[in-house]
Amino acid sequence: MAGCSHEEKKPAVNMIPKAAPIMEPFKFHKLIEVSPGNYYDVFSWGRGGVDTSSLLILHSDSVTRTYTTTTGDINGLIVDAYNSDMDIDGHPEILIQAKRKDTVNYTTVYAYEFYEKRVEKLDFPKLTKSQRKGYRGNDNMYISEGKLIREFPIYEGNGAAAKTTGAQRKFEYTLSNNSFNVKQLSKDSASVGKNAVTQESKPVEKKSTETKKSETKKTTQKHHTEKVSHTRKAKKHRRG
Repeated sequence: MAGCSHEEKKPAVNMIPKAAPIMEPFKFHKLIEVSPGNYYDVFSWGRGGVDTSSLLILHSDSVTRTYTTTTGDINGLIVDAYNSDMDIDGHPEILIQAKRKDTVNYTTVYAYEFYEKRVEKLDFPKLTKSQRKGYRGNDNMYISEGKLIREFPIYEGNGAAAKTTGAQRKFEYTLSNNSFNVKQLSKDSASVGKNAVTQESKPVEKKSTETKKSETKKTTQKHHTEKVSHTRKAKKHRRG
């Protein structure tokens, strides 16, 4: 008899293709497709420097067969690039988020609006004194309903001793007449959370207990009065 050999079938492994490494002198690349045939390649490049580099945006419009180049300087490393039409004028904006080691200006945003034959650089507002209170970076940015959302954790303390409070500050950026407007969506600071805890720790149960004790005391006094009145009536009846 011929022996039967049972071979165990190994589960199929789905190989995820690795992204092609970016060759020097380039450090970052992201392709943004605004519309069919309308592409923006965002690059950062430069040899030697770690925290500084140059920006390169290549715009390819295969429909009109126009190709433009936009350059600039970047302070920090590019984290991501976003596309939107925040002012709904039909001209796309490219927003580039760069990260720095400095915790005061941890995130910098470079904004550009692209027209048919020109590019306009937009001034992205810096955090005010009150907005950056407790700020130590770790920004999270994303586009929601055509608006740029920015949120980051709030810290207490300075230097290495700083600890997160568990609260987050959140902003919404809109664009009008090529000028950014900022709206804070969250409460101003973590101290609001502290007040909420203080309010919750009020002795509500104790107040309720005191009320019950008071009601019990009144009921006891009422019973005692009724008992004395009944005793007096009984004596009067006997005398009669």
